Amino acid sequence: MLDPMMLDTFMLSFKLASITVVILFIIALPLSWYLSQTHSKIKPLLEAITALPIVLPPSVLGFYILMALSQNSPIGAFFKDVFDINLVFNFKALVIASCFYSLPFMVQPLQSGFESLNKNMIEASYLAGKSQFQTIFQVALPNIKPAVLTAIIITFAHTVGEFGVVLMVGGSIPGETKVASVAIYEMVEIMDYSQAHIYSGIMLSMSFVVLLSVYLFNAKHNRKFGLNR
Repeated sequence: MLDPMMLDTFMLSFKLASITVVILFIIALPLSWYLSQTHSKIKPLLEAITALPIVLPPSVLGFYILMALSQNSPIGAFFKDVFDINLVFNFKALVIASCFYSLPFMVQPLQSGFESLNKNMIEASYLAGKSQFQTIFQVALPNIKPAVLTAIIITFAHTVGEFGVVLMVGGSIPGETKVASVAIYEMVEIMDYSQAHIYSGIMLSMSFVVLLSVYLFNAKHNRKFGLNR
């Protein structure tokens, strides 16, 4: 049976992941569309910046986010002085850090999906008088459902499993910043392996189900597309 503290920890993890997915979808949608359509010379630079969290050690990224949001920085000082809001060691810090760290996992699937679209379909939409906004939501997104689902689910799962960045900027405050990955680390530290097994087993099962769901949906979509074509 899951004790109340464990339930709170997982609920906090899922809450963080859900908020991160919503924010990143809003941010990544126009960004991924731009990257898929542009031929600008700065495209490789933008792609490199977007993908940086994939190769950057979480401790490095977490350190720079911590420095940028602390009260000793202009950003942190501004929010503290003007809005009386601390941007580190609270849930807000986890959301900000997760958005940075999970950004490529939302952008890259969407960008790949947009790039796979038939260019004639996009041009026909513009010729029909649709705006860019209408083209994205009425033409592009309905035709890249597997990419959208992949982006959302992988971003959610990646955020739930993140450890280094969230620990750096949020610490381990029960009910506030202590997410499941941090709880596992603490259980191992105190050699409470039975609890660590439970936490880890739930995370492992969830990750497997998430990935299996994505592959099953994509396989079903591909079979349907092949039959219709």
